[in-house]
Amino acid sequence: PLTNEDGTLWIVFNGEIFNFIELRKELEKLGHRFRTHSDTEVIVHAYEAWGVECFARFNGQWAVVLWDSEKQKLILSRDRIGVRPLYVHEEAGTVWFGSEVKAIFADPSIKREIDRRGLAQTFTYWASIAPLSLYEGIEELPPGSTRVYGCDGTKRDIRYWRPSYSNGESEHHSLADATEILREKLAHATRLRTLRADVPVGSYLSGGLDSSLIARFGRDTKEGAFQTFSVRFEDAEYDETEYQRAMAVTIDSNHQEVVVTKNDIARVFPEVIRHTERPILRTAPAPLYLLSRLVHDAGIKAVLTGEGADEMLAGYDLFREAKIRMFWASQPGSKVRPKLFDRLYPYLARSPQQAKGMAIEFWKRGLERATQPGFSHEPRWSTTASLKRFFSAETRQALESDPPPDYLASLPDEFPQWDPLAQAQFIEVETLLSSYLISSQGDRMLMAHSVEGRFPFLDVEVMEFCNNLRAQYKLNGLNEKFILKKVASGIIPEQIINRPKQPYRAPDAISFVGPSSPEYVHALLSDQSLRDAGIFDVDAVKGLYAKCIQRAGNSDAGFSNTDNMGLVGILSTQLVVDQFIRGSGSTPGKKIEFTTFIDRALVSSH
Repeated sequence: PLTNEDGTLWIVFNGEIFNFIELRKELEKLGHRFRTHSDTEVIVHAYEAWGVECFARFNGQWAVVLWDSEKQKLILSRDRIGVRPLYVHEEAGTVWFGSEVKAIFADPSIKREIDRRGLAQTFTYWASIAPLSLYEGIEELPPGSTRVYGCDGTKRDIRYWRPSYSNGESEHHSLADATEILREKLAHATRLRTLRADVPVGSYLSGGLDSSLIARFGRDTKEGAFQTFSVRFEDAEYDETEYQRAMAVTIDSNHQEVVVTKNDIARVFPEVIRHTERPILRTAPAPLYLLSRLVHDAGIKAVLTGEGADEMLAGYDLFREAKIRMFWASQPGSKVRPKLFDRLYPYLARSPQQAKGMAIEFWKRGLERATQPGFSHEPRWSTTASLKRFFSAETRQALESDPPPDYLASLPDEFPQWDPLAQAQFIEVETLLSSYLISSQGDRMLMAHSVEGRFPFLDVEVMEFCNNLRAQYKLNGLNEKFILKKVASGIIPEQIINRPKQPYRAPDAISFVGPSSPEYVHALLSDQSLRDAGIFDVDAVKGLYAKCIQRAGNSDAGFSNTDNMGLVGILSTQLVVDQFIRGSGSTPGKKIEFTTFIDRALVSSH
């Protein structure tokens, strides 16, 4: 904690405000005097000057709680995308808050129950959508929001930011001009996150365009040695070593790698879930957990990453799929238009007719809803929601009587005015990016080893510039991240810019069903453990588990998408129950000691 001069305003803060130097100069002109050089004190003075409107001025990633003793108000705020987590529990006139659910559960008086509505959202959107969480009675403060509690019992929620799109408001920019502007904004965002750090900053290299470009800007910013880090896979299907090493050579970095096997994923999976604090449907966070440990052991405290590029600049297959489906929907009887999927997935053109026919029938579902919100995400959500067939009768009945909120009902009034790509981008940012990618796969895996992630693509100026770009600058025909490839031209190896897009993936179900499968897997998927948890249907899970074991000898190719997600989702849910409902969620054997430390920031004026 830190306080203002007279001790009337207190702050606890997790994160970084990258524009704190500019804000400090502005506040000094208003007469504020500073006793430290920290961004934490800038937040305190910014609140004194501008009240709760101060948070909209910040460029950074934060979870902040302020206690205003004069006005008797408790103020909570979270950054725009939700990089930093913030959980809240209210009961009998008292508010508990923390960056982790396990911090709230450290109080033994708080009940521990799974909120099945949050679970149902996870098995649709891949995560619960704030303010709903996975735990009964615990809220997650939504990204881009501020909450004010008054001692008179009042509570006020303020949404100071949500993604907004202008349908090409910046269309007066030529492609060449827009490319130069984006290049400078990304370079500036990377400089802020590299130079405004009192710890060594390195960079991740995935082998893709996004992380390569950020590493390039990071290298250009920093004199002397520059550290880069990559995940390699024992399985060639997932490995991108060739591209990672090519980029490391290009920028002359000190490059380190961690090689991850299926056994490694299974071994660390309980630790991964201890940090995600929620179920996950893919094992992708596990290798990143191991990567952040490598970073920590190398003495690096913060890393630049390329997260956010796909959402800001339409990099995912989902955006291209939606574009083809919308084009097809205007002539649903056409036999020619669905052939565009052969360009998206060339293997479809070579597949047996039955398999190709099944794929086309999958994409054809819901074409009549092309003008409805959520059209872009229907295929993904319907596939994921099919996993609810593993829920127990008790879980299904509970959800029938108390269903989860419909995310699409919370869309902003201006949503219908945006073009289809912008609509899809908005939904992707609010559901997958904020709730899963930047959380379970990003911040939580980094902070598990005390490493801070820094994300230039999520800089507020970068995000708002990208959101004002014309759609064709982002998705040009079926060419994704079109403008970003222009930005990278000449400074990134062509083999990386022009490589076929490969989503980051890791071995899923096969990690848990081979001959060396850890004992905890069998224990948590046993009939007794499943009955005790009460969430899943015992027979349905037993059938899936047996099917996966039977297919384990045929490599990962023997598992369907739903098999992979089903087994990983069920196992991670069972781990959540074991660790957080039956246990404390803390590291086994580690005693929690409560202490109070007060920093009044009383330093001499000189």
